[in-house]
Amino acid sequence: MLSIVKRLGWAVVVLFGLSIVTFSLLRIIPGDPARMALGPRATEDIVEQYREVHHLNDPLPVQYSYWLGGVLQGDFGTSTVTLRPVTRDLADFAPATVELVLFAGIPPIFFALLFGVIGAKHKNRWPDYLIRFSGYICVATPAFVFAVFLLLIFGYWLPILPSIGGQLSPQFVVPRIIGLTILDALLGGRFDMAWDGFLHIILPAMALGVGHMMQEARITRSSMLDNMGKDYITMITSQGVPSNIINRKYLLRPSVIPTVSIMGLDIAALFGNAFLVEQIFNWPGLSRYGINAMLQKDINATCAVVLILGVVFVTANIVVDIVIMLLDPRMRQKRAK
Repeated sequence: MLSIVKRLGWAVVVLFGLSIVTFSLLRIIPGDPARMALGPRATEDIVEQYREVHHLNDPLPVQYSYWLGGVLQGDFGTSTVTLRPVTRDLADFAPATVELVLFAGIPPIFFALLFGVIGAKHKNRWPDYLIRFSGYICVATPAFVFAVFLLLIFGYWLPILPSIGGQLSPQFVVPRIIGLTILDALLGGRFDMAWDGFLHIILPAMALGVGHMMQEARITRSSMLDNMGKDYITMITSQGVPSNIINRKYLLRPSVIPTVSIMGLDIAALFGNAFLVEQIFNWPGLSRYGINAMLQKDINATCAVVLILGVVFVTANIVVDIVIMLLDPRMRQKRAK
């Protein structure tokens, strides 16, 4: 418990440092925030009034203190692109990315473990060669390249899946309950809408998650092969225990510890890596919103998105530490000391 409290304390420090760096960099980049917010036709008097209202004439530490005070109250300011409160934009765009990341990150975990076990069990045989070769290709290929190929194959050559229609077909309007389209449709009793949403999310989720899946499979395979040479596995094998029981009960649990470390960071990284996939599939998500904000120098929206991504990474690290302590008693003893 003490180690978790320490982790939470360091998480606050990291997020505080991230907010300072992000805010400072965005304030010193070329361009007048007031002029960008009001447009080139605004008069100098209006621009100057905007600077006074938003404390842009104050020193940078004073500007940061006002901004941080608003953030602590849940106010990230107003977007200069959408002209809406950034908090409202986050509430509109974040659920789409969360839903995409859940489909791109959670189901591939089971396939990654399966491929890793198969590769280790059939070492230096054709299933192992196939998984390793596929892993090299998938890890080396960016997600947006997978997105383009999947779009061409299943959207145009074999048009069996929706391609660039967003989250739903135009004839559906989902009743917003919690923001996750498929879950909202299920809660509203619209199973046809939920199925349509599931079909729309398959291609972007595959494009975003396949590289991470094969990386985790390679790590699982390598860890299992390393643990196969341990003394306790040799002893269990000499006692005549079937290989399936050995793999499932004694070998898999310690072998997934390195994989779990990568899985947590991979799922967090999906939030930041989703912007090109969201752009290609016209997915109205947070990553796409953040990139558009950066390209148009929307300072308030950019700060908010970067800070949220920082929270996601910090949370993923803490969750990974907790899971590893549950899987490995040695880690619990080490942290207890």
